[in-house]
Amino acid sequence: LEEMLELTQPSEFHRMQVVLFRRLALCIRFPHFQVAERTLFFWNNDYIVKLINQNRRELFPIILGALYKNSKEHWNSAVHGLTFNVLKLLMEADPQLFDECSAKHRQDEEGEELEEQGRQQKWEMLQKMHDEKRR
Repeated sequence: LEEMLELTQPSEFHRMQVVLFRRLALCIRFPHFQVAERTLFFWNNDYIVKLINQNRRELFPIILGALYKNSKEHWNSAVHGLTFNVLKLLMEADPQLFDECSAKHRQDEEGEELEEQGRQQKWEMLQKMHDEKRR
Protein backbone atom coordinates (compact mmCIF):
# COMPACT_ATOMS: atom_id res chain seq x y z
CA LEU A 1 0.00 0.00 0.00
CA GLU A 2 2.79 2.40 0.88
CA GLU A 3 4.47 1.85 -2.48
CA MET A 4 1.17 2.40 -4.28
CA LEU A 5 0.55 5.62 -2.37
CA GLU A 6 3.99 6.87 -3.33
CA LEU A 7 2.96 6.51 -6.99
CA THR A 8 -0.43 8.15 -6.46
CA GLN A 9 -1.00 11.66 -7.77
CA PRO A 10 -2.66 14.14 -5.37
CA SER A 11 -5.84 14.23 -7.48
CA GLU A 12 -6.14 10.44 -7.33
CA PHE A 13 -5.40 10.44 -3.61
CA HIS A 14 -8.15 12.99 -3.03
CA ARG A 15 -10.74 10.66 -4.60
CA MET A 16 -9.95 7.75 -2.26
CA GLN A 17 -8.72 9.52 0.87
CA VAL A 18 -11.82 9.22 3.06
CA VAL A 19 -12.34 5.49 2.45
CA LEU A 20 -8.61 4.83 2.81
CA PHE A 21 -8.26 6.73 6.06
CA ARG A 22 -11.31 5.12 7.62
CA ARG A 23 -9.62 1.79 6.95
CA LEU A 24 -6.28 3.08 8.28
CA ALA A 25 -8.04 4.27 11.45
CA LEU A 26 -9.34 0.73 11.95
CA CYS A 27 -5.87 -0.66 11.35
CA ILE A 28 -4.34 1.75 13.87
CA ARG A 29 -6.79 0.42 16.47
CA PHE A 30 -6.18 -3.23 15.55
CA PRO A 31 -5.03 -5.29 18.56
CA HIS A 32 -2.29 -7.09 16.60
CA PHE A 33 0.73 -4.88 17.11
CA GLN A 34 2.22 -5.45 13.65
CA VAL A 35 -0.94 -4.21 11.91
CA ALA A 36 -1.06 -1.06 14.06
CA GLU A 37 2.70 -0.55 13.82
CA ARG A 38 2.86 -0.83 10.01
CA THR A 39 -0.06 1.59 9.68
CA LEU A 40 1.61 4.14 11.94
CA PHE A 41 4.81 3.82 9.87
CA PHE A 42 3.00 5.62 7.03
CA TRP A 43 3.86 8.84 8.86
CA ASN A 44 7.57 8.06 8.31
CA ASN A 45 7.08 8.53 4.56
CA ASP A 46 7.55 12.17 3.53
CA TYR A 47 5.40 11.93 0.40
CA ILE A 48 2.48 10.35 2.27
CA VAL A 49 2.77 12.95 5.04
CA LYS A 50 2.68 15.66 2.35
CA LEU A 51 -0.53 14.15 0.92
CA ILE A 52 -2.04 13.96 4.40
CA ASN A 53 -1.12 17.55 5.21
CA GLN A 54 -2.56 18.80 1.92
CA ASN A 55 -5.88 17.15 2.86
CA ARG A 56 -5.71 17.57 6.62
CA ARG A 57 -9.14 19.22 7.00
CA GLU A 58 -10.75 15.98 5.82
CA LEU A 59 -8.26 13.48 7.27
CA PHE A 60 -7.43 14.72 10.77
CA PRO A 61 -10.99 14.21 12.07
CA ILE A 62 -11.01 10.64 10.71
CA ILE A 63 -7.69 9.56 12.18
CA LEU A 64 -7.52 11.50 15.45
CA GLY A 65 -10.05 9.39 17.37
CA ALA A 66 -8.16 6.19 16.55
CA LEU A 67 -4.89 7.76 17.70
CA TYR A 68 -6.40 8.95 20.99
CA LYS A 69 -7.92 5.55 21.71
CA ASN A 70 -4.63 3.86 20.87
CA SER A 71 -2.74 6.16 23.20
CA LYS A 72 -4.98 5.02 26.06
CA GLU A 73 -5.80 1.41 25.23
CA HIS A 74 -3.26 -0.35 23.00
CA TRP A 75 -1.24 -2.94 24.86
CA ASN A 76 2.03 -2.65 22.88
CA SER A 77 4.61 -0.07 23.99
CA ALA A 78 6.10 0.36 20.49
CA VAL A 79 2.64 1.16 19.15
CA HIS A 80 2.19 3.64 22.01
CA GLY A 81 5.41 5.41 21.06
CA LEU A 82 4.50 5.56 17.38
CA THR A 83 1.00 6.78 18.24
CA PHE A 84 2.38 9.67 20.28
CA ASN A 85 4.83 10.53 17.48
CA VAL A 86 1.97 10.71 14.96
CA LEU A 87 -0.13 12.81 17.35
CA LYS A 88 2.83 15.18 17.70
CA LEU A 89 3.23 15.41 13.91
CA LEU A 90 -0.45 16.24 13.49
CA MET A 91 -0.26 18.84 16.24
CA GLU A 92 2.77 20.49 14.65
CA ALA A 93 1.24 20.42 11.15
CA ASP A 94 -1.79 22.50 12.14
CA PRO A 95 -2.20 23.30 15.87
CA GLN A 96 -5.54 25.07 15.42
CA LEU A 97 -7.11 22.23 13.43
CA PHE A 98 -5.65 19.71 15.88
CA ASP A 99 -7.30 21.55 18.78
CA GLU A 100 -10.62 21.74 16.92
CA CYS A 101 -10.54 18.01 16.12
CA SER A 102 -9.51 17.16 19.68
CA ALA A 103 -12.41 19.16 21.11
CA LYS A 104 -14.82 17.47 18.68
CA HIS A 105 -13.43 14.07 19.65
CA ARG A 106 -13.92 14.79 23.37
CA GLN A 107 -17.46 15.95 22.66
CA ASP A 108 -18.20 12.78 20.68
CA GLU A 109 -16.76 10.59 23.44
CA GLU A 110 -18.93 12.30 26.05
CA GLY A 111 -21.97 11.72 23.85
CA GLU A 112 -21.07 8.04 23.49
CA GLU A 113 -20.71 7.74 27.27
CA LEU A 114 -24.15 9.28 27.79
CA GLU A 115 -25.64 6.89 25.23
CA GLU A 116 -24.00 3.95 26.98
CA GLN A 117 -25.36 5.10 30.35
CA GLY A 118 -28.83 5.36 28.83
CA ARG A 119 -28.57 1.84 27.41
CA GLN A 120 -27.35 0.52 30.74
CA GLN A 121 -30.28 2.15 32.57
CA LYS A 122 -32.75 0.65 30.09
CA TRP A 123 -31.26 -2.82 30.60
CA GLU A 124 -31.43 -2.42 34.37
CA MET A 125 -35.07 -1.33 34.10
CA LEU A 126 -35.88 -4.32 31.88
CA GLN A 127 -34.09 -6.66 34.28
CA LYS A 128 -36.04 -5.20 37.20
CA MET A 129 -39.36 -5.59 35.33
CA HIS A 130 -38.45 -9.18 34.48
CA ASP A 131 -37.53 -9.98 38.08
CA GLU A 132 -40.80 -8.47 39.33
CA LYS A 133 -42.84 -10.56 36.87
CA ARG A 134 -41.13 -13.75 38.01
CA ARG A 135 -42.23 -13.17 41.61
